[in-house]
Amino acid sequence: MSVHSISLTTLALFSLVALATIATPGPTVLLALSNGARLGVRRALPGMLGAVASDCVLVGSVAVGLGALLAASEFWFSVVKWIGAAYLAWIGLRMLRSGGMDLAVEAGDPQAGPRKVFMKSFLVAVTNPKGYLFCSALLPQFIDSGAPLALQYLALCAIFCTIDFAIMFVYAVVGARAIRLLRRRALLWMDRTCGAILLALAGSLALYRRSGS
Repeated sequence: MSVHSISLTTLALFSLVALATIATPGPTVLLALSNGARLGVRRALPGMLGAVASDCVLVGSVAVGLGALLAASEFWFSVVKWIGAAYLAWIGLRMLRSGGMDLAVEAGDPQAGPRKVFMKSFLVAVTNPKGYLFCSALLPQFIDSGAPLALQYLALCAIFCTIDFAIMFVYAVVGARAIRLLRRRALLWMDRTCGAILLALAGSLALYRRSGS
């Protein structure tokens, strides 16, 4: 079975499910919004690519069975969960403590370099065990187990990454344009709002349990 033999209905349905899932504000979307406001859309691109790279890791983990390992192992699930919760909480606290720096100051901040922006988004997504469980539950429903799997997973991964990048790009544009209109005070409150939401997500992740655990 080749990529083109996956039915258009299956691809369309997967695209709708992925769109609904990604468009719901989560940590990487909030980072795209914040990066767009602080750095502008162009300099926020590495963060979007970091999130896309994490998508590839999530889909790849399902393809090789690592997602199933997290679903079955309480120990490894907890390890990933607490690392993810701690990292989200750290980012949230940094945003809450932000003084709403001017864009010119932020642009010269070494913490805003492409590698830092990339790694922040990548680590936020790749250390979230809910992503692995979600992909482990979702992707097999769109896979024909009687046909070669690799091309099917590549096709679904490409769709997921494309939609994820597009959604984050839109959020980054919204953040950049909002700051142009409202400037420093808006950046302060955007940081505080995003920081508070990330802290709430960290708490939610810390309390999250696998189904049946």
